[in-house]
Amino acid sequence: MSTRIFIDGGHGTTGIEIGDRLAGRPELSLIALDEKDRKDAGARRDALNAADIVILCLPDDAAREAVSLIDNDWTRVIDASTAHRVADGWTYGFPELEPGHREALANSRFVANPGCWPTGFLALVRPLVLAGLLPADWPVTVSGASGYSGGGKAMIAEYEGEGSAPSAFRPYGLSLAHKHVPEMTRYSGLTHPPLFAPAVANAYRGMIVEVPMQLRAMPGAPSFADVHAALASAYEGSPIVSVASLEECATITQLPLEQVGATDRLSLFLFGNADGGQARLVAALDNLGKGAAGAAVQNLNILAGLPETAGLRL
Repeated sequence: MSTRIFIDGGHGTTGIEIGDRLAGRPELSLIALDEKDRKDAGARRDALNAADIVILCLPDDAAREAVSLIDNDWTRVIDASTAHRVADGWTYGFPELEPGHREALANSRFVANPGCWPTGFLALVRPLVLAGLLPADWPVTVSGASGYSGGGKAMIAEYEGEGSAPSAFRPYGLSLAHKHVPEMTRYSGLTHPPLFAPAVANAYRGMIVEVPMQLRAMPGAPSFADVHAALASAYEGSPIVSVASLEECATITQLPLEQVGATDRLSLFLFGNADGGQARLVAALDNLGKGAAGAAVQNLNILAGLPETAGLRL
């Protein structure tokens, strides 16, 4: 028997990407609404309650409303919005977060898909906190750039619409109160919020997330080798997350925004000056892949007991 799936908001940027990854999979049965029924509360309620797994690709308030329309005790939910990422009763949908987390996800009814920026940040930082290399109260900074598709239809229209003249590179989140910060703080295990300095680039998709570290100033002065070993151990055997060797990193002189292309991979790098005790930890991902749609499909596979990478672009 196939698993019944309903994507609520399937015609948005993330929803379309998810639908593409689920298409042609005989183990899944997609529930679709006619265009006239997409905003009909009764039709949506029926679809939400008929599905084994619902994926919400909606604004936060609409996502909360959708959950309230589910009146059975078995439909499972993956929410790609920000609405439930730090909410009680929801499991954070980053399977690689820490040992045992994948199993917790498999047994969860409500899963909050991570944000794209937190995915890169947590992949770099969480293993170091767990290994005791990065103190929980250490002041951490994270920066980088994302393709403009991360801003949804409004930002896509801004960059691609008639008469548009967007900048090549634009910092944002200048108030240091970005909506991703709570999940970055909670799931990294840090005591204090990281200083988050994001930017958007004039490219449709792709993402670089960077965490610089003054290793020589940290307690114990962890070495390059210590940091790399913690990352490599955390993702050993992962079909999705890779950690470049120190030898490979030493040969790289630049890293493009589109490093992983339109895939669902997450690639981690360690650059810097080992002798000087400085490091640049970098995560490369597709903001629409492992940063959104790919993560949702990975979580769906885990919930449904299917091969974790089924439908993913690797």
